[in-house]
Amino acid sequence: MKAVVYHSAKKISVDDVPDAQIESPTDVLVRITATNICGSDLHMYEGRTSLEPGTVIGHENLGEVIEVGRAVTRVKVGDRVCLPFNVSCGFCKNCERGLTGFCLTVNPGTAGGAYGYADMGPYPGGQAELLRVPYGDFNCLRLPPDSVEREADYVMLADIWPTGYHATELADVQPGDSVVIWGAGPVGLMAALSCDVKGASKVMIVDRKPDRLSLAEKVGAIGIDDRKGDPVEQVLELTDGNGADKGCECVGWQAHDSNGQEHNYLSMNGLVKAVRATGAIGVVGVFPPADPKGPDNLAKKGQMAFDFGTYFTKGLRSGTGQANVKAYNRQLRDLIASGRAEPSFIVSHQLPLEKAPEAYQHFDSRDDGWTKVILKP
Repeated sequence: MKAVVYHSAKKISVDDVPDAQIESPTDVLVRITATNICGSDLHMYEGRTSLEPGTVIGHENLGEVIEVGRAVTRVKVGDRVCLPFNVSCGFCKNCERGLTGFCLTVNPGTAGGAYGYADMGPYPGGQAELLRVPYGDFNCLRLPPDSVEREADYVMLADIWPTGYHATELADVQPGDSVVIWGAGPVGLMAALSCDVKGASKVMIVDRKPDRLSLAEKVGAIGIDDRKGDPVEQVLELTDGNGADKGCECVGWQAHDSNGQEHNYLSMNGLVKAVRATGAIGVVGVFPPADPKGPDNLAKKGQMAFDFGTYFTKGLRSGTGQANVKAYNRQLRDLIASGRAEPSFIVSHQLPLEKAPEAYQHFDSRDDGWTKVILKP
């Protein structure tokens, strides 16, 4: 089968690799029809992770079931399904509590597994023609009949919309809240959509890319361009000096200032200053335990100069970690099916799989107009 294969920093290619196949009675085999490039794929693409050369990448996947293992009872051949990026068993202590992003079974020694991602288990990614789905009955989200024509909406259920929604859950966003989001990439835009769905009274989103800030306005968010002044001061001005009720971190450790310098503490300390006393912050941007290529000694050790004194004095609280996709994907699917939400508003390009190297280059460079890419095997 054809698949996107990582070789080294900024070197990927579409190669012929062995076909994915059923390996366990609980497996499902899916013919992939849509697979997204995720912002977190760029960490690996840039060589900032321990991803092994030769790995098939891609964890935002949707397609049609073409084969099921003999122990699979719910999912049927012909079903259209979206696959959570989390690979999870459904029966461990964490999965039984709904914490499928931290499954204790699928990646021994680590809490959590995923397709085609560094240190997340031996699961090839789905930027390929075929994908093996372990524990298929548990991990496959079946889709309604309109999933062919609305594929660009439903594929967002694999990761970025549940992740953006998870940020708002970790921040305890309630109807009427004001919310500031750091980062208007795909996850930040999905957090803005989620705030709109939840009835937030005001949503502000910090970035500097005009195309991203323009998209944020489509879901009623106020764009804050950090090139035009201190974003914290802009948030305070928009909230009568009080700060936002809640905050969402959707950038991660590779945050850059307006001059292009990387500071892993930038978004977190900005939120500490921009969220009002006793508010809450949800953190879904990736922060690794180590980054040997980090710009300073703290970053290399996965640490940061965090403004904990202000955080403590303001009585702030926070939640962190990757999304437990299955906690949200059914409800979000039904919002799409009912016409209540169209997360595909962020999609800029739908390209054949063989265009993946070009698409990665544009997306990684943050070229204008490259906001979200769907690959079509």
